Amino acid sequence: MTKERLLERFQDFKNALERLKESLQIEAYQDIIQDIIIDGVIQRFEFTFELSWKLMKLFLEYEGIEANSPRSAIRKAYEINMIEDGEAWIDMMIDRNKISHVYDEEMAKQIYDRIKEVHIINLEKLLNRFEKVIENL
Repeated sequence: MTKERLLERFQDFKNALERLKESLQIEAYQDIIQDIIIDGVIQRFEFTFELSWKLMKLFLEYEGIEANSPRSAIRKAYEINMIEDGEAWIDMMIDRNKISHVYDEEMAKQIYDRIKEVHIINLEKLLNRFEKVIENL
């Protein structure tokens, strides 16, 4: 074995060990990164929910129907079949209210899961519904 080959193998080992240590450091930050992602998703959800109920309210007004609060906009939107699942939208509003007034890490994780599994689907359905409405205006 030559000195050159020994130095090359040593450098490979050194680089591999550095990459291993880097990956372990990243793992240590995973919880922090996950918390940041959850916070960001929740903030975007709050903003999107606000826009969604205000869009419903505006459309209802366009149709001559009065709705002055998120709850009344959701109820009226359900009555005219703008949304399919009124209860899911009320749950979405409740989640938005919970997270807006009190921050609890466990509750935030539960709401994050509902955003991923349920709320996003209903928001997408509303988008699809309004794409059709806008085409026909």
